[in-house]
Amino acid sequence: MELDAAQRRTFFEDGYVVLRGAVAPVQVHNALRAINHSLGHTGLPPDELPRMRAASYCDEVRQTPPLTDLANRSPVFPLLESMLGAGNLEPMDRAQVALRFPTWDQAPPSDPTKLGGHMDGVGTGTNGIAVGDFVRNFTVLAVVYLQRVAGPWGGNFTVWPGSHRVYEAYFKDHPPGHSSDSIPPADQLGFPHPPVQLTGEPGDVVLAHHQIHHGAAPNHGHDVRYAAIFRAKHVDAAKNDTDTMADIWREFPGVRAAVQGD
Repeated sequence: MELDAAQRRTFFEDGYVVLRGAVAPVQVHNALRAINHSLGHTGLPPDELPRMRAASYCDEVRQTPPLTDLANRSPVFPLLESMLGAGNLEPMDRAQVALRFPTWDQAPPSDPTKLGGHMDGVGTGTNGIAVGDFVRNFTVLAVVYLQRVAGPWGGNFTVWPGSHRVYEAYFKDHPPGHSSDSIPPADQLGFPHPPVQLTGEPGDVVLAHHQIHHGAAPNHGHDVRYAAIFRAKHVDAAKNDTDTMADIWREFPGVRAAVQGD
């Protein structure tokens, strides 16, 4: 199974592509069962909540088959490999269990474009990276929706289309190094499009470039938003390090081939 040429061109232009029904219902069921077991038996220690929000909930199930099979034993793996090249994708050894709980005491923002986001790798102190540090250690985000997100303000995975190319242009003139001080705030970069809150059904998957500006919209619904996020890595990601920030298609031969074929 591969991304078709149109999907690869969408990924090239926008920095993401949505794949409907890529993961089977039984795999979604197994993942939800493992997550809910964790929530019911281990719980959410209050002093761990800031770290969990930034990094992952349910640590004890992140590396178990019900979660990792969503990426490694589903169409997600060959779809990713069709962008990175055969044999170039490392197996994913863990999921980020990404839950967004309802916010009951706030109204949705009146301006849907006023959302916060980030580029992965910038240290916050709660996401596993020290404040001031910067790392580039994966190639593609794979976001698996485990529950229906039918409209905006449901904890949607949110992207700024085209932001990956804006960052690339900036880093060509300003090599990122390993300090987040070299990365300007998003409002200074002039992204070409406002944020898009992505809707979806259980089993839908979003593939997003490592350099896209993204985030999660507030959840003003009544259900928890369940998703599993994987950071897919090209086999040369460690060697390439931050060099790819100014050469964002180096690890994507399948995308380059589709675009060059236009």
